[in-house]
Amino acid sequence: MSFAQFNFSSQITTNISNCGYEHPTPIQEKAIPKVLSGSDLLGLAQTGTGKTAAFALPIIQRLSNGPRGKVRALVVAPTRELAEQINQSFLDLSEGTGLRTVTVYGGVGKGNQLQQFKRGVEVIVACPGRLLDHLNSHDLNLNKVDILVLDEADQMFDMGFFPDIRRILKYLPKHRQTLLFSATMPADIRKLADETLTNPEEVRINLEQPLNLISQVLHPVTKPQKTALLLHLLKETTDGSTLVFTRTKYGAKNLAKKLISTGYKATDLQGNMSQNQRQRALTGFRDGDFTVLVATDIAARGIDVSLVGQVINFDLPSTAEAYTHRIGRTGRAKRSGRAVSFVCHDDQPMIKAIERLQGKSIERLTITGFAMDKEADQLETPRPHTPRRSTKKKMPASSRSGQQTRSGSKEKSTKPKHRTGGNIFGLGREKK
Repeated sequence: MSFAQFNFSSQITTNISNCGYEHPTPIQEKAIPKVLSGSDLLGLAQTGTGKTAAFALPIIQRLSNGPRGKVRALVVAPTRELAEQINQSFLDLSEGTGLRTVTVYGGVGKGNQLQQFKRGVEVIVACPGRLLDHLNSHDLNLNKVDILVLDEADQMFDMGFFPDIRRILKYLPKHRQTLLFSATMPADIRKLADETLTNPEEVRINLEQPLNLISQVLHPVTKPQKTALLLHLLKETTDGSTLVFTRTKYGAKNLAKKLISTGYKATDLQGNMSQNQRQRALTGFRDGDFTVLVATDIAARGIDVSLVGQVINFDLPSTAEAYTHRIGRTGRAKRSGRAVSFVCHDDQPMIKAIERLQGKSIERLTITGFAMDKEADQLETPRPHTPRRSTKKKMPASSRSGQQTRSGSKEKSTKPKHRTGGNIFGLGREKK
């Protein structure tokens, strides 16, 4: 099957060829005809499946034959990196059509964005916060929008953007085509789909399953040994670049510094960086100036580098779905990829959740010199609770009975309580 079946214009067909696309991916094959027909669409596909082109190509085809100078397509994305990635796809695929696009996000001044609005653009790719700022300031008019795309809807929900999305919808025409794409379909995303889509077509591609080209392995390790194990694995890496994930912004920055101090061409990508810093890190990683990128989950979905040889989960994510998003950064462009995860004793619940989501077990492989010893065996068996012995002398029963504290209340029992972990399945904004 080829792109010729979609009857794109000759200019768009040339652009497709110049981008190196030979055959449509499954989601492109299924989604493009439905978008061209004008139907609302609910697209369920994991990262790395080509869904950006699945909506960009039909939008470009439709807008090429219409009026200019008004915003006719709005794409909303959760992160600045993803917004830039989507915008670049529009630029590449719309070359020679005369369509103008602009990215809208915070972390940079409004001046350039305002100038672009005044000149007139047909496509806006925006993050919710800055877009809403412009709308509240009456900098922008969206009453001519024909097509709305909500990309990575589950990530926007995780980041708390749904209230902003609902406010943005009030500025759009009620009669429009709406496309919603998500890697997962929890109840809140289904509710948003019901609110925004009208009789939608549905396309589902390998929902919540990692790409078949990605091999996965778990390395048991103690927390103090993680950095040493990472350096050991990097020495053995000869093909492609390495993307390392940490759970916190501080962790990403600190780990990148350690790698640089040992001679690696490394950098970090996390929320405390300015937009220019983030862009330099991402561009340098894509161009090969950096061979190791240490990132947090918030930045994960904006990373589109076809030659990522392996993803290393230095820290496991806080949801099983986020694990799928992380490892989807490798195994792209029909190349094989490798996903490595460092597993400590307290990661056991998350490993079980990931394996339950995938419907299979992931290989455990202990690296010589980095075993967790007895803890390694406890990946499957929780550590039994052993109450601490009280160091206080026992009082006679007659003295203990009904004894009052100074406040007048009965003395609390000294019976030890079991420790319970936090909600490891919640994913919010990056931790400092």
